[in-house]
Amino acid sequence: MTQPLALVFYERLLPGSQLVNRLQDLGYRVQTVNAAGALASAAEKEKPLLVFADLECAQVKVSEAIAQLKRNPATSHLPVIAFAPEARTELQAAARAAGAMVTSESALLGQLPQLLDQALQLE
Repeated sequence: MTQPLALVFYERLLPGSQLVNRLQDLGYRVQTVNAAGALASAAEKEKPLLVFADLECAQVKVSEAIAQLKRNPATSHLPVIAFAPEARTELQAAARAAGAMVTSESALLGQLPQLLDQALQLE
């Protein structure tokens, strides 16, 4: 049986590497993306089941990359789970407006199975 693919963008080692390890423990193949701007092209090429994005990025607004992903007809159907520290409400709001499901960084790993279920039930 083929493992589902999750595409993950992160710059910060924690929680990014923890997310990758947890997804692998749950039976996902994981491919990381090194630049937020490459999310849409990587998603179109690799055809993941879902996308994860760390909103706290030093160089670009990740919400813009999420919006680009959602505007592309080939990737607009993909569920995006974005995460950021609880205090970064402006990043969370921008990601929601771009079309992502948003969670706090502290809740991400503990609620990952439930988040996956919820994201994959969205149309």
